Amino acid sequence: MENYSDLIKLNAPADKVFDALTNEIPLWWTEMFEGSANNKNDAFTVRFGETIYKTILVKEITNNLKIVWSVTDSLINIPELKNQTEWIGTSIEWEIIPQGSKTELLLTHIGLRPDIECYDICTTGWKQFTNSLKLFVETGKGNPFKQ
Repeated sequence: MENYSDLIKLNAPADKVFDALTNEIPLWWTEMFEGSANNKNDAFTVRFGETIYKTILVKEITNNLKIVWSVTDSLINIPELKNQTEWIGTSIEWEIIPQGSKTELLLTHIGLRPDIECYDICTTGWKQFTNSLKLFVETGKGNPFKQ
């Protein structure tokens, strides 16, 4: 089964994209952010209200080129899902591909496959927040989840 993947074309330089994925996560993903995502072995938690969270470990980080996150804990406590911990053990890879003053960003969520229960809900969420990321790096104003 194929992992979720999305190629996002951004009208922003690679260093700005890298900064958004390390220093500015609350400005495009969720304002409910705790921890740090700047260095290998850093850990952070993102929350979406009281019942949804993901705790993530930075496994790999290469300036302006690649970031790999490992999901160490997660709960998606919504009635539609029987298995609310499917993100645990998955990995999120961000490949930053500089294109002059623009950037292509390849997001691959390893373990988020069509055969898992949250696939439709989670891919819709990724689309929402990668659109916010695009908006943020291109205009300075994202649309993160607000508490």
